[in-house]
Amino acid sequence: MKALKGAAFAGAAAITLTLTAPLAAETVLKASHQWPGGKGDARDEMVQLIAREVEKANVGLKIQVYPGASLVKPKEQWGALTKGQIDISAFPLDYASGRHPQFSATLMPGLVRNHERALRMNTSPFMTDIKKIIEDAGVKVIADAWLAGAFASKKGCITSPDSIKGQVTRAAGPAFEQMLVAAGASISSMPSSEIYTGMQTGVLDATNTSSGSFVSYRLYEQVKCLTAPGANALWFMYEPILMAKSTFDGLTPEQQKAIMEAGKKSEQYFLGEAKKLDDKMVEAFKKAGVEVVEMSKDNYDAWLAIAKDSSYKNFADKVPGGKELIDKALAVE
Repeated sequence: MKALKGAAFAGAAAITLTLTAPLAAETVLKASHQWPGGKGDARDEMVQLIAREVEKANVGLKIQVYPGASLVKPKEQWGALTKGQIDISAFPLDYASGRHPQFSATLMPGLVRNHERALRMNTSPFMTDIKKIIEDAGVKVIADAWLAGAFASKKGCITSPDSIKGQVTRAAGPAFEQMLVAAGASISSMPSSEIYTGMQTGVLDATNTSSGSFVSYRLYEQVKCLTAPGANALWFMYEPILMAKSTFDGLTPEQQKAIMEAGKKSEQYFLGEAKKLDDKMVEAFKKAGVEVVEMSKDNYDAWLAIAKDSSYKNFADKVPGGKELIDKALAVE
């Protein structure tokens, strides 16, 4: 009788374990980024979309999203990814150019110019080289994303290189900083999440950043004039969704498949949103009473000439494989 009772207890325990196993086995991943959550920022939505799709796949995987730099500071996310302290990030790759100077090519003045060319960049030999550096560092690209950007100032419209002279400006990375300094600007470095305060406190006169950040951070409250991307966009930045390779490699094949399929959907979503971000920015700034202009072809060419003598030259001379990277990017039709 005791043996029967023991067998019955063991059977009940086995059933309990079977019933609770899926809950106990659920893996929770941490996704971090610097942009406001739930406020329509397309980069936040890319991450949220991946989280929703992965949960829908029902493969024992959940993604907890930490927006607004609430988990990791903007420029510290690369290090956190490589160490496996966070699992996923929407990350402006040039922020990690201090560790991998080749990443500055993904925010090189005039290298992309328009959204159509940005899309072609994703499958180019240029991006193959960039992604190899990413993977070798222990990180995996889940979704590609390129954002156009703009210039804005509290003093006036930034059009020709002369218009930036004497202004303290923020640039997202070394290549833009070198070009702006060559044109006569002073630099104050900071992530895009700090631009509003920088302008409010008088630390900054001017800035450049992505169209999405211009709206998400309400920079229309601080500036007099915006130079929109238009047909001659000097500013384009690669801001992919990244995943710690150690995390990805530790997932089951089904979970890996769910992540990559969700990443593809996220990328497709962003392709549809990228140009809209520029239009939304122009609309928001005009509504706020900010003057909006575009850079002429002559002004664009003048900036590009300065960039080639400063940013491009410095990159080719000092970064391992730099000249080859620029040549591969320029070869994209």
